[in-house]
Amino acid sequence: MATAERLEAQLGPKQFAHDGGPQREIEASPEPAAPITVGLDGGYIRGRDRLPGANGCFEVIAGKSIPQEGVAKVFAFVHRVDRKPKRRLRAVLESQGILPRQHITFLCDGGDTVRELGAFVHPRSEHILDWFHVAMRIEQLLQTTRGVQGAEKEELLKSIERVKWFLWHGNVFRADETLYNLLEDIADVREEQRKAGLPSSVVLKKLERALDEFATYVDNNAGAIVNCGERFRCGERISTGFVESAVNQVISKRFVKKQQMRWTPRGAHLLLQVRTQVLNDELRASSERWSRASALRIRRPRQRHARSRRLR
Repeated sequence: MATAERLEAQLGPKQFAHDGGPQREIEASPEPAAPITVGLDGGYIRGRDRLPGANGCFEVIAGKSIPQEGVAKVFAFVHRVDRKPKRRLRAVLESQGILPRQHITFLCDGGDTVRELGAFVHPRSEHILDWFHVAMRIEQLLQTTRGVQGAEKEELLKSIERVKWFLWHGNVFRADETLYNLLEDIADVREEQRKAGLPSSVVLKKLERALDEFATYVDNNAGAIVNCGERFRCGERISTGFVESAVNQVISKRFVKKQQMRWTPRGAHLLLQVRTQVLNDELRASSERWSRASALRIRRPRQRHARSRRLR
């Protein structure tokens, strides 16, 4: 805990947005290195205190920064405790030697927390919605639709597949249009059932709610939806699969896998800082730096005492 407190103290002041300096200085900076890819994802830890109506867990944000040239590094924090998440991410990028004109690609699942973390951290950054999470949400919609009983089932399945095709090619406008047409069709079918005196379909009601949530998800992340098909053909990353291993390294090793332990948010946050330092092979360097600083503080009073004796 004491080590984690010292690591937190040396992090630096809170940072909302990165100030790259005047444009002239940015253009005069050295030629940028190869791009850096940063993946962000969330995990959950059992909390010590369980509030009424809650499941007793709290969220942990974990990430991995992978340069094309150099060593990858991980970072993690508890969102409800950390007051300097952008500064923490910036410190990881600076330790990898990021330059003002260097390009960064952020990949995330589209959640509010991880989406806001990468904003304004670097002037030349690109934010991409993770295709894996999009595909999983669409697969859940398809599974729900397969339970529909009626002639409209096949048409609903084809429309959802069209939404997937549009999103794969980055066509957010057509995907939104198809989603809202789906919602109108489902509303019409439910209205016909009501007028015919038939019981309301539970599956259609569930599907309507899921489609509405997915449409909101697409609208919130419209700026991060790109042509994944083109990126995939060019060999570029479209998924945060590499972050899943980082989440397992950082969180599951001590917090989830067969440990059955419950944590306070602050205790978990501090232990995460020590664990990421170990995984990044930086804890020894931090300890040696602290030892040298302590030695200097001890040596200086002795030198002043010896000088005063010589003067006498």
